[in-house]
Amino acid sequence: MTDDGFRFRVLGPMQVLRDGAELRICASRELAILASLVLNAGRAVSVDRLIETVWTESAPSSARRQIAICVSRLRRVLGAGVIETSSPGYLIRPAPDSIDWLRFQSLVARSRGEAAGKNREQAVRLLREALALWRGNPFEDIRGLRYDVARMEESRLEAAEACLELEIELGHHHEVIPELLALIAEHPFRERVRAQLMLAQYRAGRRADALRTYQETRRYLRDQIGLEPGPALRHLHERILRDESGLMRQPAHRAGMVVVPSQLPPRVLPFVGRGEELAALDAVLRPDPEMALPGTTVLSGPAGIGKTALALRWAHDRADWFPDGHLFADLGDTEPAAVLGRFLRALGVPRADIPADLDEKVALFRSWTARRRMVVVLDRARDAAQVLPLLPGGANCRVIVTSTDPLDELVARQGAHREFVRPLAAEAARELAGLLAGPAGAQAVTDLLACSCGNPLRLRMGAARIRSLSVTPAPG
Repeated sequence: MTDDGFRFRVLGPMQVLRDGAELRICASRELAILASLVLNAGRAVSVDRLIETVWTESAPSSARRQIAICVSRLRRVLGAGVIETSSPGYLIRPAPDSIDWLRFQSLVARSRGEAAGKNREQAVRLLREALALWRGNPFEDIRGLRYDVARMEESRLEAAEACLELEIELGHHHEVIPELLALIAEHPFRERVRAQLMLAQYRAGRRADALRTYQETRRYLRDQIGLEPGPALRHLHERILRDESGLMRQPAHRAGMVVVPSQLPPRVLPFVGRGEELAALDAVLRPDPEMALPGTTVLSGPAGIGKTALALRWAHDRADWFPDGHLFADLGDTEPAAVLGRFLRALGVPRADIPADLDEKVALFRSWTARRRMVVVLDRARDAAQVLPLLPGGANCRVIVTSTDPLDELVARQGAHREFVRPLAAEAARELAGLLAGPAGAQAVTDLLACSCGNPLRLRMGAARIRSLSVTPAPG
């Protein structure tokens, strides 16, 4: 099969896209058949296997004919050349990277090679990119693929465990503890994850918590299945009790320099007022792992009201909160794919390693920002669809979006905080007018205030006109 713009997403609710547009396949039998073909891409799937996938153990006598009908319907939706007839059944031949499950496997395999070569940071980035491809539980309504689903889920868990183990080796033990706790709540019998949590807690100076985690694990396993923890977990418990020095080994040396982008434009000067707005931004954008903060704030208001100036003032004043970098994009009519390309290059991703596909760009961006403490300023956003792909993946990343639109969808879908930026208060407007007017005098300040209605851009434009008119042309 040639590319033809197809993308098959199976790491979550199944989706088929062609040139970025989703193809609607609503019938459950057609979805089950296509899912089986996608999971076995490049290999023929027998009609008997497809019958088992669709009906498990209760297939009707007309099952073979119904399979042929379903394949015919799929061909009408996808195009005649996508599904080939190949004894003893059918197959599809996908283009490279057109199936997210195959891309996931490729990234995981590459990460193993990087880890074997002691390039742990690159291995983590690859694993984060792979894990970011998952959008939910695959094939929840297709009983005939339950064994495939179990295999896929096991691969996801193994990748997550490998990633967390590497991050602990790199010294990120503080950052991974919340993720380990969530993984244990989801899969309580995974002893490897519980061991990782104990080690991370110990290295974070929480020895009592590490010992408590072991006791809770032991009690849970005995209550649920009547067994003691395995030898690896027991041995780690004994080492923690003895405070063995090997448990506190230093994180691996980082190869190369970490790129720290600093893209913020200069502050807009002079700047007055906005004390309440700056305090509100402090409250909701402070990187605090102990608090569930929204991470994204929308500054909404009419053109010229000072949204960009406010965002830049705060971002510059709080630059030390974000030691891993400051990204900026004037969205305007710019598409997310172009912005992501610039962001990835600024973060140090080689141009040749940046994928063309938007979803893959998003996954790579979020994997590179997953462990960073950064601020991203997205200026002049049109709508939520333009912003959503540009949201970073790190819990300690913060985003400020400015827009004349209230971006209700971003607030609803992402829980973003929103501040409506209003005209300057009378005293602040007068102060700004005085600074802008300079030697032009009190009447100029009065004129500026009268025509601006507290809009900073109008004040600045009016002051610029006053100054240009006051310049005496030189004699010819």
